[in-house]
Amino acid sequence: MADIFERLIKNYGPIGQHRERAHGYFAFPKLEGEIGSRMKFRGKDVVVWSLNNYLGLANHPDIRKVDGEASQTFGLAYPMGARMMSGNSNYHEQLEKELAEFEQKEDAILMNFGYQGIMSAIDAVCGRHDVIVYDAESHACIIDGLRLHPGHRFVFKHNDVADCAKQLERATAMIEKQGQGGILVITEGVFGMAGDQGKLKEIIDLKSTYEFRLLVDDAHGFGTLGKTGMGAGEAQDCQDGIDLYFSTFAKSMASIGAFLAGPKVIIDYIRYNIRSQIFAKSLPMPIVLGNLKRLDMLRTMPELREKLWNNALSLQKGLKENGFDIGNTNTMVTPVYMKGGVEEATAMVMDLRENYGIFCSIVVYPVIPKGHIIYRLIPTAAHTAEDIKLTIKAFSETKAKLDAGDYKVEAIPDMAEAN
Repeated sequence: MADIFERLIKNYGPIGQHRERAHGYFAFPKLEGEIGSRMKFRGKDVVVWSLNNYLGLANHPDIRKVDGEASQTFGLAYPMGARMMSGNSNYHEQLEKELAEFEQKEDAILMNFGYQGIMSAIDAVCGRHDVIVYDAESHACIIDGLRLHPGHRFVFKHNDVADCAKQLERATAMIEKQGQGGILVITEGVFGMAGDQGKLKEIIDLKSTYEFRLLVDDAHGFGTLGKTGMGAGEAQDCQDGIDLYFSTFAKSMASIGAFLAGPKVIIDYIRYNIRSQIFAKSLPMPIVLGNLKRLDMLRTMPELREKLWNNALSLQKGLKENGFDIGNTNTMVTPVYMKGGVEEATAMVMDLRENYGIFCSIVVYPVIPKGHIIYRLIPTAAHTAEDIKLTIKAFSETKAKLDAGDYKVEAIPDMAEAN
């Protein structure tokens, strides 16, 4: 018999294998100072493009006032226990009611975390005879939720409605053969890596041919898309066709927690059967009161969303005018696609951070194919025109170095030792 720890030590995984030289710099970096477009990294001022603080609420004085007063009044312990047993309050129910109304659904349930929440929702809704059909580029939290599912699942090519129909055909045939079960389709309102919206309206149109329910994870669309910020369903004029609408508070609301909205009878079922909430402590009161304030500002201050979009469109326009490939994004998420190896990407990141003061997320192999680099820029309402100007200049100059092969000869230091 092998020691289970021995197996882990021998294989730290595709990312973990680089931990010794990456920790604290490329992985688990520490951004310090007030949350905003300018922060400190390793003692240097940097323009930050890696925070999903879409509406700039993280350090808004009105938000901090409510957070502070709620902490003073209630502390972090209240209410104690899981909501079903002793951890419920009028404020928890008020937040659920306001979220449901905002999303034009009958009811909503609060969840402690977005990642945990979507996994648990899938587990609660789907039984072993049900079949799940999902987009190939679904977020890791959805994939992990699918791993909990004991039944069959079929994946369709990213945003390929024809392939979605093909997988629905297969799922329907399987259900008919079984003689029991139903179909749940899962997609996202906004795909957080490429920035493209899920084809919600076209998928909903498939309901005229196939019988299924639709669950949409709109983590990036909530608060940012649509006339009122309702999300991707509002932006595509198909909110009614979304059976279960899910989002986290960690993006536009710059907070903790999540919610699922839908028909009251279904939300009631989930409320009494979602194990991760039944057996977990409820959200602390300061978080709940803070989220009520954030939701109020999201609804009543459209200028925050307008500033976000002004910045996003300005950044994207500048990048395109300078010859950068930003793919098919139709949201504020801004990917920048380049060619290069892992070593080149590493050197380029260091150059951007150390010499240009630009901090943004980068994705390389094994997450994407070898020879490709993706920078992901997250514009927010907190960014300025100067931030955008500096960033475009930095990208133009470092891209020229990348194309000239300058980064191929850069040595990659052990950043853990440098710390």
